[in-house]
Amino acid sequence: MEAGEGKERVLKQRQVLLFFVLLGMAQAGSKPRHYSVAEEMESGSFVANLLKDLGLEVDQLAARGPQVVSKGKKMRLHLDRQTGDLLLNEKLDREELCGPIEPCVLPFQVLFENPLQFFQAELRIRDINDHSPVFLDKEIILKISESITPGTAFLIERAQDLDAGSNSLQSYTVSPNSHFHLKLQDSSDGVILPQLVLNKALDREEQPEIMLTLTALDGGTPPRSGTALVRIEVLDINDNAPEFAELLYEVQVPENSPIGSQVALVSARDLDIGAYGEITYVFSQASEDIRKTFQINAKSGELLLRQKLDFESIQNYTLNIQATDGGGLSGSCVVFVQVIDLNDNPPELTMSTLIKEIPENLQETIIAVFSVSDPDSGDNGRMVCSTQDDLPFFLKPSVENFYTLVTNRALDRETRAEYNITITVTDLGAPRLKTEHNITLMVSDVNDNAPAFTQTAYTLFVRENNSPALHIGSVSATDRDAGANAQVTYSLLPPQDPQLPLASLVSINADNGQLFALRALDYEALRVLEFGVGAVDRGSPALSSQALVRVLVLDANDNSPFVLYPLQNGSAPCTELVPRAAEPGYLVSKVVAVDGDSGQNAWLSYQLLKATEPGLFSVWAHNGEVRTARLLSERDAAKHRLLVLVKDNGEPPLSASVTLHVLLVDGFSQPYLPLPEAAADAAQADPLTVYLVIALASVSSLFLFSVLAFIAVRLCKRGRRASLGSCSVPEGHFPGHLVDVSGSGTLSQSYQYEVCLTGDPGTGEFKFLKPIFPNIQGQNLGSKSE
Repeated sequence: MEAGEGKERVLKQRQVLLFFVLLGMAQAGSKPRHYSVAEEMESGSFVANLLKDLGLEVDQLAARGPQVVSKGKKMRLHLDRQTGDLLLNEKLDREELCGPIEPCVLPFQVLFENPLQFFQAELRIRDINDHSPVFLDKEIILKISESITPGTAFLIERAQDLDAGSNSLQSYTVSPNSHFHLKLQDSSDGVILPQLVLNKALDREEQPEIMLTLTALDGGTPPRSGTALVRIEVLDINDNAPEFAELLYEVQVPENSPIGSQVALVSARDLDIGAYGEITYVFSQASEDIRKTFQINAKSGELLLRQKLDFESIQNYTLNIQATDGGGLSGSCVVFVQVIDLNDNPPELTMSTLIKEIPENLQETIIAVFSVSDPDSGDNGRMVCSTQDDLPFFLKPSVENFYTLVTNRALDRETRAEYNITITVTDLGAPRLKTEHNITLMVSDVNDNAPAFTQTAYTLFVRENNSPALHIGSVSATDRDAGANAQVTYSLLPPQDPQLPLASLVSINADNGQLFALRALDYEALRVLEFGVGAVDRGSPALSSQALVRVLVLDANDNSPFVLYPLQNGSAPCTELVPRAAEPGYLVSKVVAVDGDSGQNAWLSYQLLKATEPGLFSVWAHNGEVRTARLLSERDAAKHRLLVLVKDNGEPPLSASVTLHVLLVDGFSQPYLPLPEAAADAAQADPLTVYLVIALASVSSLFLFSVLAFIAVRLCKRGRRASLGSCSVPEGHFPGHLVDVSGSGTLSQSYQYEVCLTGDPGTGEFKFLKPIFPNIQGQNLGSKSE
């Protein structure tokens, strides 16, 4: 929960950060605040407290996420977020940072992240007197002709002091002597130049050499000093000083010029001859940087490069070159060297703020805040920032070469979870130089994808009578999210039919979607089971989806054939009457049976297992029709018992048997009286009596049948359209309905009989039996009872 709150807090901060970008840009354009600190203060020294200038309280400062940024990679200042104190990160050397430039000012910015704001400021580094004046030449040699008149001034090499302001070089003194006094002259650039002024004429024969001590003093407290020895050599008379062809030489030198290359060639001439006409070229009033960078050929006046030039450090040099002849007279010229900038510095990128992971689905989120710089000048220092065009990010310029990297649309982790962003900073020089900074941004997951089933509907097959807890199949759903958002849990949905006991029939594994049948299924009771399954992820909020599962129960041969006709219910047996005059193939009856199974398990075949008189009757194997196999004779028994086997086509096959009673009669007018067991035994004991009874019954039946047939034909012709029969059904046990004995469980239209019985149950007197041949195809006739 804490992690979720943290993400929401970061999200809000990023949204507010973008809102304050423009506000920070406006405030960044205001005048900077000024602060100062003395150089050489220890690291951690206090500079100033910025709370008042920032307009913040102590408890607000840390929440704004301030940091001090400045040009370059060195961070010389840092801000204490707990107190608002601006402190030094290191000792500051004013001479190293600014050189002779005064005042020495370091600009810096205070960057606030929440929201984005810039506070412009400048730090002035105050000079302290930490350097003494130094003469670069410890011994200064002056060659002065004895013919020089008093009052002549001789320029002496000045001392160097790295300090600035009042701590810089202020004055010179010379050791007491009778020939010279010291005169100080201010140059056009504010430098004090020492000059020795001749007080009286020199006499080489009296004193060929004079030694003086020159002292340079700065203005510090206490003052620092440096000394040099001035050796004056008295020369013979030389009345012509060297003269340069030009007093000012201006040259341009590319900063990539190799060491030893010629910068300029100066030339002076002297009208004197001999030693007085020999000219020597030397630097005059040259700084240490000039002496390190250039050298001059004393004989030829060729100015050579001693070390590499760097435009970013020094853009130009002013060199004073003095030509001295053998008599000590000299002339000077100025060489102005302008360094031509080349594009030799690639741009620099300094990252101030960087976010390495953001949640998906956020609009315009700030990823990074950075600044760029290039120490080159002109087009070489102008820069262009860019990123890849195929990425959903853009760069927004800010102030002082600051940029923000912002998303231009919501990111989708499922499309892309990681971005490698390359920020390219290119200058406009020739050739163009560039700097690349790579950022790897991870997109964290948000639960924005519901689980998706591999199929909208699943069809599973299970054979009935299965074992409990049988694995019948599986469903599968995938979630494009990651982590807990992609963990799927499966469940059964409530059935649409509230009466369906789904929970007792199947179960599902919540982790992998496997489906199990909890109990044995019965094809005859339940052929198809349809239910819904759900998949829910573990995100917040959770997302879900559904699929339909259709379980088809496959039939097994677990039901034996069931005989519909003749009935086998333990009541009085059903007896079929067959006239003895019947032809071979006469339809005696039809065994009608059904099978609760389906397919080939329900294909039935019929077989005559046992008969009272084998060969007299036959059973058709496919439709169960019982027919006579031959002509009947008087010697055939009157009562026959047939055992018919009904068998399905399953594996293994199941069967049922049925007993069929057949009575042979001479005519349909002969009454049929079922004999009790005792009477049957007596009849079997006295066959002659039975034959007499049959003969009398036959004669009577023929007469009665003729009369009834005539009447029935007349009546049936008249009433056939209204009714197929006009017989009433008695209340006896003998069934009086239509019986279908076809293979499909219904009577074929070719063999439909209407059986009418009358009499009480005890006698079961047979009235008549006639065939009916309907003319309407497909008409189903049922039993008639009124």
